[in-house]
Amino acid sequence: MIFTIERAALLRSLNHVQSVVERRNTIPILANVKITVADGILSLSTTDMDLEINESVAANVEKDGSTTAPAVTLHDIVRKFPDGATVKLTLDDSGNFMTVESDRSNFRLSCLPVEDFPQLGQDDLPVKFSIPAADLRDLIDRTKFAMSTEETRYYLNGIYLHAADKEGIQVLRAVATDGHRLAQFDMPLPEGAADMPGIIIPRKAVGEIRKLIDEAGDAISITLSENKLRFEFDHIVLTTKLIDGTFPDYTRVIPKGNDKVIEVNPKVFTGAIDRVSTISDGKSRALKITLNGKTMTLSANSPESGSATEDIEIVSDVTDIEIGFNARYLLDITTLVNGDGCRITLADSASPTIIQETGDDSSLFVIMPLRV
Repeated sequence: MIFTIERAALLRSLNHVQSVVERRNTIPILANVKITVADGILSLSTTDMDLEINESVAANVEKDGSTTAPAVTLHDIVRKFPDGATVKLTLDDSGNFMTVESDRSNFRLSCLPVEDFPQLGQDDLPVKFSIPAADLRDLIDRTKFAMSTEETRYYLNGIYLHAADKEGIQVLRAVATDGHRLAQFDMPLPEGAADMPGIIIPRKAVGEIRKLIDEAGDAISITLSENKLRFEFDHIVLTTKLIDGTFPDYTRVIPKGNDKVIEVNPKVFTGAIDRVSTISDGKSRALKITLNGKTMTLSANSPESGSATEDIEIVSDVTDIEIGFNARYLLDITTLVNGDGCRITLADSASPTIIQETGDDSSLFVIMPLRV
């Protein structure tokens, strides 16, 4: 195996694939990137047994072949080569070592056999549809913050994606919750997605696909079964196992009887939360909101730091209600409200509160109150 490639092209692809590699693992081959060159194409692949990324890029191939080399080390070497450099990679006749050369630099890396590299498999994925990259970015950004990190409730450690009925209209819905807040995002149901099973996309896969589609401009092809999911775009293929569990009935968490409505400018609201919560302490980051008709007073207290209050104008006729929230949880939601209006719908100081963007019902957020 012998090929040369521009440093920038190789580094970009290594950036994409090496992040899957676990820094600590007991299986040596999982620390490696599979390198295959044939017909002028370099293919790179990494996996952690649950998630696999493949990327293809053009290269000047002198001799076809394949091997596996330490992914993080190779990435670090290429990253430290100067801009504009050309990199030459050569596998020796024994197949045990690969040289990485650029200008006067020469590295020799130990390799492991390609046959030992695990494959997630080419299972039949019967459901296939595509969605615009911008919509997938929106779907992830508006729900990922609410994913749980508690390993005991593993079925909450991801985004639940399924076809749903919204007032007689079929939608593709993403939901995430950690028990303290819930995020729901709806978009038009793509052609081919009507028969999809409800799936839970693992947290790591959510993070990786979000990074990869940051600059993607075209539609993302999605294929899935009950236990695997694949994204394809721009010469990149990401395949992930799905969480084997049952997502709870999230509709029971969304309150139906909230009748007290407050409208506030989301940028003003977010700024006030951020400022006042500076003084709050402890894990809860407790923030108290007092409603006085046309004014909302935000306050926080800390035995060590002191206290803070700020008044902002609202559109409401709600009076004499005090309710507390975790300020960080609240900020996670309000920063996602992009329009000029943020609608807060509540029942009382002990019940879940709904937050939405005025005039846009594609997103819905639920947050549990705190005792303050």
